Order: sequence, then structure tokens, then C-alpha cells
Amino acid sequence: MRALCLSFLLLPVLSPADVIPSQLYNGINRPLKVQVRPPLQAESIELQLWDATGTKPIATKSVRPGSNDLTKLFPELWTSKPNGIKYVQLVADGKPTDAPLVLQPMTSPQISRLAADGKTVEFVPDEDQEFAGYRAYPDRNLVIETSMGKMEFRLRPDAAPNTTFNVRGFVEGGLYNDTIFHRVVAKRADGTPFVIQGGDPAGTGSGGPGWAYPLENSTLPHDFGVISIARSTDPNTNGCQIFVCLSRAGTKHLDSRYAAFGQLIKGAEVVLKIGAVPVGKADRPNDPPKIHRMKLVPASPFGMGPKPLARPDEPVSPGK
Repeated sequence: MRALCLSFLLLPVLSPADVIPSQLYNGINRPLKVQVRPPLQAESIELQLWDATGTKPIATKSVRPGSNDLTKLFPELWTSKPNGIKYVQLVADGKPTDAPLVLQPMTSPQISRLAADGKTVEFVPDEDQEFAGYRAYPDRNLVIETSMGKMEFRLRPDAAPNTTFNVRGFVEGGLYNDTIFHRVVAKRADGTPFVIQGGDPAGTGSGGPGWAYPLENSTLPHDFGVISIARSTDPNTNGCQIFVCLSRAGTKHLDSRYAAFGQLIKGAEVVLKIGAVPVGKADRPNDPPKIHRMKLVPASPFGMGPKPLARPDEPVSPGK
């Protein structure tokens, strides 16, 4: 598999109720200010701090509309060692409202490299980086509008934070608009369904914007409908090309070798339709399905929203 790409993250248009950061990058031991926009007529307003496990809030604090400093509300953001993505959820009159805010620690706990055999990917600690603060941005789902229909994915920054962040930048920058699915592998040699691959601005399978980034050790299994980043042999060649898995049986060997960053929540029939198109040499579709555009839409409140879709003829794996 092959790929390359990125782009700057743009702040989205405000939705009716939201928590909007004043800036994307927030250095350690400094204010982390947000604008709280509750629904009209809300009588009580709270912010909840969650970790990705979603078991229960780490803390809940009452707030007022307008400017609030998260570091005063949740001092543990600076006093506790970060252990992954955090979410800040707006709660109005006891009900979670709109998409949460994602807090991504500015640190790189692991780096990827090829092992001595030249094939196996291994992950080692990055000893030169320490926690420097948070990137703060509203949670969003990814919508792919294609010539065969629409797909929607729940993005998983908790599983692959840098990959997810980079893909959001590609989408905001319009990189994927008017591209194609250049590779469709309906079945591997053993008969298991494999992947549909696209997002190359050149449309050849070898294109990209001219730069790449390291592989992340994503915690998200490659199940049916999982979207992941393609790369070449070197683990530091991740970019903008994406692939969507057609089955757990055919893609489970990709776990920890490719960075999965989202799960299909709408459009299973579209994935299967694209996966069934006639192909020619090198698994290139005879009439490549088109990606008209990709866009980001507000995610559901934290812990809510549609569940990941399973392939109709395949059991759901424990990883889902």
C-alpha cells in the first residue's frame, strides 16, 4: 500500500450549541480558554471532563455562557500526567448537547521504525519529547460523498490522534475533492474481502502533496468499515491515501501495521457497492468510483450516536 499528505486544521462554523477553543494550540501551565455556547433558555450549564474509556466523567463543573478557562475548571489537566485524549462535553439541563471538545496532548509517546529484518514495524519510546500542552478542537465525523452514495465515519482521535488530526486537515483543505477510488481488492487470494482504496490527488496510487508522517500504533482493529491510512514499506510514509476495510477476516493482519482512525456508522451498502466494481490490471477499477468531496460534520455528544456497522455476513469482532 502507498500514500502521502496533510494540511492545516481550520476551526469549524459554530453550531447552535458548542464549546469552542480560543486557539488550537495551548501550551502547558497556561490558560486554556473556551467559549461556551449553550442552547437558548438552558437553566443549568455544566462541562464534563472525560477520558476515552467513557466509564464516568473525571470531573463535572458548573459554568456560565461565554468565556471559561478549562485549566481553572479542571486543574488536573496540568497537574496529572496525560494518558491520552480527553473530551470536554457540554451538558445543558442534565442532557449532553452537541459535539464534545477534543483535547489532544502535545506529546509523542512512541515512534515507529522498521526492525532489523527490514519488514516488521516496531514502536519505541520517544525519549526526547515531554508533555507540552494540548491541541483543542471540536469532535467531528467524516462524510465521504461518492458517485455511488454517501458514507459517514466516526473519527477516533483516541485511537490514532495524529493521524486523525492530519486527515481532518486534508479534508478541510479540500485535498480529497474530485479524487477516485483507484484500487479495489474485492478478495484476497484466500477468498477473504480486502479493501477499497482512494484519496490520491494524482489518482495513480503513487501521488501525494510531497511530505509524509510517521505511523501511529493505532488501538483500533481493522474491522469491516474501518478507515485507515495507506503507506509504502517504510512506516514513516503515511500520508493522505485512505482505505476502507471490507472484512475483519481479510484485514486483521493490518493491525499495528497501518493506522486505523475511524469507523463506519452510515453507508455499509456504499462500501460493499464500491467493493464489487469490475477491476482490471493492478486492481484498478475499469470505471473508478469518484469521491466528489469529503467534509467534516459535528459528532454526537460523547458516548452517544450510532454504533459502528458490521458487515452483514460477518460476525462482529470483540474489538467493536
